[in-house]
Amino acid sequence: MRSLFHHRPPEISRVEPVPTVFPDIVGADMAAFFAGKRVAGDFYDAVRVSPDRVLFGLLDVAGRREDNRQILVTAQDIFRNFGAELFSREDINESDAMTELSLKINRALIDSSKGVHPCPSFIACYHERFGTLCYTNAGHTPGLLRDSNGISELTSTGLPLGLFSHATCDAPTVGLEPGSALLLVSRGVLECGHRRNKSEEFGMDRLKPLLQAAPMTSARDLCDSLMNSVNQFTDEHRMADDRTALALVRSA
Repeated sequence: MRSLFHHRPPEISRVEPVPTVFPDIVGADMAAFFAGKRVAGDFYDAVRVSPDRVLFGLLDVAGRREDNRQILVTAQDIFRNFGAELFSREDINESDAMTELSLKINRALIDSSKGVHPCPSFIACYHERFGTLCYTNAGHTPGLLRDSNGISELTSTGLPLGLFSHATCDAPTVGLEPGSALLLVSRGVLECGHRRNKSEEFGMDRLKPLLQAAPMTSARDLCDSLMNSVNQFTDEHRMADDRTALALVRSA
């Protein structure tokens, strides 16, 4: 069964990824914050794939963006088109669909780069009616889930994409209770150095308490609050890497 939603056809003629417009989500919202000159491979996207599901992801393609544009375009086309085909049906097994999507993107990265091209990736599908999140973390920094129990890490479920043609990632499902939030950050956020002591990295130990104390009024406010703290820690005018944060906040 093919999706009823219209997506760009599989022929790829673009030289840049399509800009992300976050879909409206019932009882939740999503936003991202990017800092840098887009010199590296940070890339995020989100698209509605069914009446109840939103597919989103944060990828960190190895290398310089000027060398990776076609790889990013290829990955986005598969993410949007093949992802819509997989997740459009109501009765699918989301874990199987997520594994299949990861395999497809993985092979496309290898084919497009004509070899090994590491791409740590966090890809997830949010079901707005059930408030559940099926995800795969392919060697990416841990996703952070804040709920009434505190902060928990959604750690790696497999190797980064783009390394081995048949590598698979597990795809568990977690629930997002009302008032909870998911935060994804790129490696550039965690590894940025202190403005006076570059060997001192921002790190997960600083990020977690900031997330716990951050405002939960919206995903945009959450991203802004966290990235402002990162900028205060480091020298925002001398960034060695892109820095990206993506948040999903469930309000109801």
